[in-house]
Amino acid sequence: MKQKTMPRRSLMTGLGAAAAVSLTSKTAVAQTPKPFQPTRHAQDEWFSTIRGTHRNFIDAATPSGAGAAILYANNLYVANQSGYKLAESDVAVVVCLRHFATAFAFKDAIWAKYGKAMSSMIQFVDPKTKAAPSTNLLNSADYGLTLSNFGNTIDSVVRRGTHFAVCDMATRFFSGQIAMGVNGDAEAIYKELVANTIANSHMVPAGVVAVNRAQEYGYTLLTAL
Repeated sequence: MKQKTMPRRSLMTGLGAAAAVSLTSKTAVAQTPKPFQPTRHAQDEWFSTIRGTHRNFIDAATPSGAGAAILYANNLYVANQSGYKLAESDVAVVVCLRHFATAFAFKDAIWAKYGKAMSSMIQFVDPKTKAAPSTNLLNSADYGLTLSNFGNTIDSVVRRGTHFAVCDMATRFFSGQIAMGVNGDAEAIYKELVANTIANSHMVPAGVVAVNRAQEYGYTLLTAL
C-alpha cells in the first residue's frame, strides 16, 4: 500500500505559518505593557502614615479656597459618621495650602508680625475691620458665614485628624516678598515661617507636586475654590 505524503511546498508553507504564529504570540507578550507603578520617594512617605480606610486630598490655592478646604474637611468627617457610622480615624484628610492659600499655614505670631505684608500679597482683609489681619482668621470661630470656613477652624479639624501639605515654593516666595517690604533677610524670614506652621503640617516641595503624589498614594482629589 502506498503511503500518502504531503507535498514539500505544502509542508514548508505549514511550518512557515506555524512559525509566524509563534513569533507573533511571543511579540505580543513582549509588547504587553506592565501596569504603571509610580516611583516612591522618602519625602512622600508621610502620606502612608495617616490612618484611615478612605483617603481624601483637598487642594486650595486661594484665600477663599483655604477656608472652604477647612469646611470640606469638617464635612468629610461629619458625613462619613452620619451616613456610614465611620469613626474619624477611618477618614484620612490632607488639606493642601499652596499659592495664596499658603498664608493660612502660619500661626498667629506670623500674622501679628507680617500680617500687613501678607494681606497685601493675597488681597485678603479682616471682614470685620476691613484691615490687614493680625491673626490667622481661619483659626477663629467668630466669623461665621463671613468667611468660607463657616466657623470651622484649623484647630477643630486638626483635632479630628486633618493634616496639611504646605507649599515650600510659595513659602519661599512669601519670605522674599516680606523681606523686601520690611527690609529684612529673606532666608531668616523663610526659616521663621517654617518654624511657625500650623499643627500637623508637612512642608512639600510644591503644592502642585503634592497633588500628584497624594493621588499616587490613593487619595481622592477634591478642589476647594
